[in-house]
Amino acid sequence: MDVTESQDEYAANLELYEKVVATNPEVKRKGKTMPYTSHNGHMFSFLTKDGKLALRLTDEDREAFVKKYGTEPVVSYGAVMKEYVEIPQELLQDTDELKQYFALSYQYIGTLKPK
Repeated sequence: MDVTESQDEYAANLELYEKVVATNPEVKRKGKTMPYTSHNGHMFSFLTKDGKLALRLTDEDREAFVKKYGTEPVVSYGAVMKEYVEIPQELLQDTDELKQYFALSYQYIGTLKPK
């Protein structure tokens, strides 16, 4: 994949990320170089520099998600993001399905003590 294709894929995935964020009117996307969402000071989703979407889920939801989609752990800047799952490209393209997981992520963050 050349640089132009990579930039096009990132832009397309950013647009898909924006669509899922828009499903929750209480959430605003933040970040210029690394788009993310947060609630009460806790980040719960972000788009990697490679254009992959990561969502933060409870242990139970994460286990069910990995079982269903067979995803790998999320690694950002060489560190494993323990509570995050990588969203498969097919799911990223299906806003109706993805918004359920986005909602679970938002609900989970709401249970954490605000920072």
